[in-house]
Amino acid sequence: MGKVLIAYFSRAGHTKQMADYIAEGIRMTGNEAVIKKTSEIEKDSDIKGYDAYAFGSPTYHRDMVESMKKFLFLCEKAGLQGKPGGAFGSYTHSGDAPKIIFDTQEFVFKMNVMKLGSFNLLEDKIDTAEGLKACQDYGKALVEMI
Repeated sequence: MGKVLIAYFSRAGHTKQMADYIAEGIRMTGNEAVIKKTSEIEKDSDIKGYDAYAFGSPTYHRDMVESMKKFLFLCEKAGLQGKPGGAFGSYTHSGDAPKIIFDTQEFVFKMNVMKLGSFNLLEDKIDTAEGLKACQDYGKALVEMI
């Protein structure tokens, strides 16, 4: 059984909802999902010890939020090389944040990123049956890499 850290920032609650649904998918496979706001993670040692990682941020002004940037600097010190990773986020019009996070995981942290790529979901699609299933499937696909 693997243990997955889902670290996210959510201003309006949409990205948090995605994190919860991704965690459901992970738990459906018999693995453990730990969900934390990026603001709850203060040291790089808080990031270590997981088998896989999913980082989430909404997109604002075609970028990830500032607290996610701060969190990623901590991740750089945590030694995530080779660990499975994915990135997700909600958006209304551009959806750039997850791809930026995903690229950081792949090229800076040298993580083993998901073949599915980053995961974006329009805010008005999250609370639908399709949105729920898409999030759960992303979580399931992540733990297949453990």
